[in-house]
Amino acid sequence: MSQQRMGKNSREKNFLKSTLVLAFGVFLPKLASFVTLPIYTGRLTKAEYGSYDLITILCTLLLPIATLQIQSAVFRFLLDSKGDQKVISSVVTIMYVFTIPVSAVTLTVMFFVLYKLPVFLRLLMIIYYFTDILLVTTRQVARGLHKNHIYSVSAIINAFLNMGLVIVFLVYLKTGLNGLVGSLCIATAVSFLYTFLALRTWRFIDLKTVNKKLFKDIISYSWPMVPNSISLWIMRLSDRFLILFFMGAPANAVYAVANKIPMLLQLAQNTFSMAWQESASVTVKDSDADAYYSGMFKTLHRFMSGFTALLLGFQPIIFKILIRGDYGEAYIHISILTMGLFFSTIATYLGGIYVANMKTKSIGITTVIAAALNFLINIIFINQIGIFAASFSTAISYLVLMVYRLIDVRKFQKIRYPIREMVIVNVFLFIMCTLCYFRTMPVYIVNMAAGCILFLILNGPLLLTAAKKITKKLRRKERASE
Repeated sequence: MSQQRMGKNSREKNFLKSTLVLAFGVFLPKLASFVTLPIYTGRLTKAEYGSYDLITILCTLLLPIATLQIQSAVFRFLLDSKGDQKVISSVVTIMYVFTIPVSAVTLTVMFFVLYKLPVFLRLLMIIYYFTDILLVTTRQVARGLHKNHIYSVSAIINAFLNMGLVIVFLVYLKTGLNGLVGSLCIATAVSFLYTFLALRTWRFIDLKTVNKKLFKDIISYSWPMVPNSISLWIMRLSDRFLILFFMGAPANAVYAVANKIPMLLQLAQNTFSMAWQESASVTVKDSDADAYYSGMFKTLHRFMSGFTALLLGFQPIIFKILIRGDYGEAYIHISILTMGLFFSTIATYLGGIYVANMKTKSIGITTVIAAALNFLINIIFINQIGIFAASFSTAISYLVLMVYRLIDVRKFQKIRYPIREMVIVNVFLFIMCTLCYFRTMPVYIVNMAAGCILFLILNGPLLLTAAKKITKKLRRKERASE
């Protein structure tokens, strides 16, 4: 076997291992959130659930502003450190020295800006936001040091502790919105402490190792990611603020619930994209990088297309199981949002290639264009078609982002796309999406069958190969034990 072939096999094994480890940290927490969803929708009023949704959304907006996305740079620079303890110490110290004071100032200002909210709720929000910033940044240290198992365990602790506390606070103590935010505070703080201690992070904190040039390099890499993050926030979440402003908290709750089922698709995406960013960054200088990226793109597109088809096909069953309360209106928006998130998964894959090539400015430009389109569609149509303006603007803006990046990324990475297959699959998904609006049993059956067939056609060979490998390993173990 040639050295290049061995390197390729090792690279793919490492990617698969990272994906599997990170999958536990993504899948199990999301599973916990879906378990608690019926509690949220059953125990809170629409107004309370809408307010809770906005609190968690605001957290995702504050993170890039308060940190200048330094955690993304920390991950990337730690990957390049190659175990150099001095570089690791400098990077980690810079992260905390910058993040803690800037976050403290930002959150203090926010406390007074939100003066109309009750003081106790504001205090809970500030505690939650601060601990979440510490947790997110410290988790990136774990990923940058190839400690993905610590990242995953941290996420699992956070999710299941929060789930337990939600049951206690909402079901037994009936503390409403305050209890819900309080559970986030406790779970996030415990998860941060675990991550910090498991990594023995204090070993890397040393002010003497701070390098001014490295600090400038980190900030130069990270700050262009802020417009990208804010633009992504606009695409994903500004819809809800506009709905809240024009239509009120109950309508926002309906839209928030409509987003929950498509989040299953984002679950699969998040598992893949975290491992992919690491693999893409490590592989970018390899001679066969173009071929590797092309092969991974085809695999991702097939898997996510098949998963999207299954979600569209089984939407009626999933909706009935997960959603409680008066949220029937949300059903008609789910298929549109599912398509939007499908386009987002492809765009996110291409974003990993930008990160690998350290083209963070290009990521920001592409996302700003899509975000501007999203906001424009919302503003123009929300008074005419209501919540549909939000769901359509999300799908269209992600489609534009995907197409733009498909074209733009080829300027520096010669990826080969399976164009014919992509067109056929997207037409098929669009038809399934349209059929979701005909809520009759025959249509349900047709869509379910179509979803299963498309998934098997696209992913059958991959599943068969995986099954053969597992069978071979089991047989080897049996022979070894005889």
